Amino acid sequence: MSDNLTRKRIKSSGITVIISLSLVLFMLGALGLLVINANKLSKHFKENVGFQIYLKDTTSSAQIDGLIQEINGSKFAKSVSLVTKEQAAAQLKENLGEDFLTFLGSNPLLNALDVKINADYANTDTLQNIEKVIIQKSFVKEVVYQKDMINSLNKNTKAIAFFILIFSGALLLVAIALINNTIRLSIYSQRFLIRTMYLVGATRAFISKPFLLKGIRQGVIAGLIAGFLLAGFLLISTRFIPDLLQLQDENVLLLVFIGVVFIGIIISGISALLAVMRYLRLKTSDLYF
Repeated sequence: MSDNLTRKRIKSSGITVIISLSLVLFMLGALGLLVINANKLSKHFKENVGFQIYLKDTTSSAQIDGLIQEINGSKFAKSVSLVTKEQAAAQLKENLGEDFLTFLGSNPLLNALDVKINADYANTDTLQNIEKVIIQKSFVKEVVYQKDMINSLNKNTKAIAFFILIFSGALLLVAIALINNTIRLSIYSQRFLIRTMYLVGATRAFISKPFLLKGIRQGVIAGLIAGFLLAGFLLISTRFIPDLLQLQDENVLLLVFIGVVFIGIIISGISALLAVMRYLRLKTSDLYF
């Protein structure tokens, strides 16, 4: 009866370890996806920041084409498009809901180039240098960009990145502590067996091996469960927020899932090994407490 009870307790503790480890790994994986998507989202916002180059009415088509080619060949530009004064007037008419040209008699707007920049160049210092170069061209009337919005975007991005970094580190430490404590408790029921094997001459490596392999197996199972939970979480999330699909990368997701399994193996294996070594170092009298 006692042997059956012991086996049931060991089996129950193993299931508890796998469930606890799966939930912790799921949280770590979800946080990893949050970090990756936060970086992509930040890059997406920065690459939608740009500036407008307003051209004088006397600007020729050749000058416009030349400037477009020059910008396209630069490192800072992601894209550039020409917005004619007619297109700008049509857009403004749509926004206002009335035709302002009827009472003005003429179109006061200018042809413009709408430039989107690469994320690495989304800062006011770089844009000021770009502005100095472009404004020197005789057919350019004005270069316009939103300094306050760019400064606010960069400031908020750095603050969010710092917060996520601190939170990730704290969660990892908590995860390691929880997993280590759970595995140590699961091995607690076998402490007398460990001590007996050691007293009859078994080496530490021989005693530790089955527990290490069990820990690795539990890490693999828990990692796979956490991976399926992450997949379900992403599937549900994209149904409510369809735009999340644009941020996902299959290769990155695969690396996250592999990383979750790998972390599970490392943490559970090391925790199991440390727990066994702890009971091997204890005195026989201490095993009762």
